[in-house]
Amino acid sequence: MARPAIYDDALRDRLLDITAEMVDQNGPGRIGLRDIAQQAGTSTSAIYALFGGKAELLVAVIEHGFASFGASQSETESEGLRALGVAYRTWAKANPALYRLMFGGAITDTGDCVPDAEVTSSAIAPLVRALAARAPAEDVMAAAMTVWAQVHGAISLELAAVAPEAVDWDAVYEAVLDAVQRAFPPR
Repeated sequence: MARPAIYDDALRDRLLDITAEMVDQNGPGRIGLRDIAQQAGTSTSAIYALFGGKAELLVAVIEHGFASFGASQSETESEGLRALGVAYRTWAKANPALYRLMFGGAITDTGDCVPDAEVTSSAIAPLVRALAARAPAEDVMAAAMTVWAQVHGAISLELAAVAPEAVDWDAVYEAVLDAVQRAFPPR
């Protein structure tokens, strides 16, 4: 009897990273499992064994992105609201393909296979907790969405490189964080 192949976490992570890059470059409809497997130095059998198929792999990429992003936020949470904003930008710049996939809507056609809502919503939990000390309880989610929209907008513009070359993105982002601090001072 043949021994089943065993695939490790390193291969799983490599497949997630390669898929994110390929989808970011070509779109989800223009990538195939063979191409992903070839780039990862493995076989399509590994993808099927680890994920189940293309839709599940694409959803796993999104969940992986939100888990990684959420971890970076959780690690910084105790340092306060501004630190969360800095960590947001740091993570986005270190993971631009994942960032664009998570928030750009490129992966929407995965049939019944959808990202786990707990994984995706937990990424914002540190921000919500930070704002709980700054905003009335009934306004916390609105405050979180306001802050998220501000930092997300600035980072998305920076990553898209749509501004004139003379724009100092560090200064722009500091101004965004200053505005957030003014809008939501500690109580």
